[in-house]
Amino acid sequence: MKVAQIAPLWERVPPPAYGGIELVVALLTDELVKRGHEVTLFASGDSLTLAKLISVHPRALRLDTHVKDTSIYELLQIASVYERAEEFDIIHSHIGHTSLVYTNLVKTPTVHTLHGIFTPDNEKIFKYAKKQPYITISNGQREPRLELNYVATVYNGIDVSSYEFYPQPTDPPYLAFLGRLSPEKGVHLAIEIAKKTGWRLKIAGKVDRVDVEYFETEIEPLIDGKQIEYLGEANHAQKNVIMGGAVATLFPITWREPFGLVMVESMAAGTPVIAIRLGSTQEIIADGKTGFLCDTVQECIEKIDKVGELNRYACRDHVENHFSVQKMTDGYEAVYQDILKKEYARKNGYLRPALVN
Repeated sequence: MKVAQIAPLWERVPPPAYGGIELVVALLTDELVKRGHEVTLFASGDSLTLAKLISVHPRALRLDTHVKDTSIYELLQIASVYERAEEFDIIHSHIGHTSLVYTNLVKTPTVHTLHGIFTPDNEKIFKYAKKQPYITISNGQREPRLELNYVATVYNGIDVSSYEFYPQPTDPPYLAFLGRLSPEKGVHLAIEIAKKTGWRLKIAGKVDRVDVEYFETEIEPLIDGKQIEYLGEANHAQKNVIMGGAVATLFPITWREPFGLVMVESMAAGTPVIAIRLGSTQEIIADGKTGFLCDTVQECIEKIDKVGELNRYACRDHVENHFSVQKMTDGYEAVYQDILKKEYARKNGYLRPALVN
């Protein structure tokens, strides 16, 4: 099968540190190549992939201070994809609403994985293109009122073997928080939990431009380098060490998180997750087995004393059984085949056999 993968240009694929979408695209792309598919990846020029790479800019836009208008490069990327549309059996977009207006201009079908959330503005274009096939990364991400053509839910996956397993936390004990340092990720709540309980907290993550004021006014003054440590933006190996050595990873989000890859990465390292019950958390965490789902900050605090009762091996097994790159790729392959069968039937009036590699 000839497949085009469209990745955001903001981060490299895979990302050197933070970048959940780009990590998922990297793993999916390489696994498809390993399974014999002919894959073309449209991403930043510094991306590392087993697939054929096509890019309109030599490096991730986030790292290029000379780029003032990122939308120009996004448009150039879309143009480069759809000018080549006839070369592919299917196009797989990971860039949200940006590709929607182009899909009906070509004969090659496009499937869209929704990695983000709906907003009052982008809802307008999703309604315009509601018949396009959409894949959600959790059931909680869906908005039934939009009446979109949801064809499947495929959970994000990771390469479990690349995460070292920690059968027990390191000493002295601490809690961990990893992710974007933004209000919706709840790093301020993680600090509140640590302050109220006296636990040490290790924080790692990036600060996006839009979150600089939040970080400088609400987070930075609370970082003392002793009880509350900020370790900067961590790469894969560093994240593994930070989460693996923790007693628990805190995930006190304030929004409907579409997935939350940090939860899976933490459990792969053997560390349970204490999360607020919003968005996808109840689909990812096995409550009482691989972590705890809480409705309030106070409940998060109360669960810290119980987290030591959880089996860290069960956390790892949970990820291997539900969130591996192999399981994720199986899901996407099934969607590709189904869409191509339906497209063939629509054009010819009957189904064709599955398209082989």
